[in-house]
Amino acid sequence: MGTRGPPLCAYGAACEELPDRVTADEATFESALSLREAIYRLALDRVLSRRFDRGSLDVGNDTAAGPVCAVRLSDAGLHRSGDLPAALSQLARTGIAVLADPHAGLKECGRPDCTRIYLDRSRGARRIWCGMEGCGNRVKAAAYRARRRGAA
Repeated sequence: MGTRGPPLCAYGAACEELPDRVTADEATFESALSLREAIYRLALDRVLSRRFDRGSLDVGNDTAAGPVCAVRLSDAGLHRSGDLPAALSQLARTGIAVLADPHAGLKECGRPDCTRIYLDRSRGARRIWCGMEGCGNRVKAAAYRARRRGAA
């Protein structure tokens, strides 16, 4: 599989809602890519107030119907276990829960070169960028440079 699987597995290990120590073979890696693209398309459909893409709905719903992660409570907290198909199923169910709410606050980043969609949970829902550390700082720095050039 090369280097494509390890970043996906590292992502799974870093997410508290997903089981840790999952591994990806070529088929599950392709399933993960398909789910990622389907959720993005559905989120963009929601942001643009258009009907959901049927193929993306099928991918999301079929993945959500997959195996579930096992959960165990201990003094250390909640522990989830399962394989990558179970982790993808959990991601699909979480995505569906957000997409089912037309008032969830999904927005597309305001930086022209960014394609990220984010949940705006800011007070007054006035957030413009997916994040300040990347896009917000770039836009503000470009505006500052433009003002400086205009003043010169």
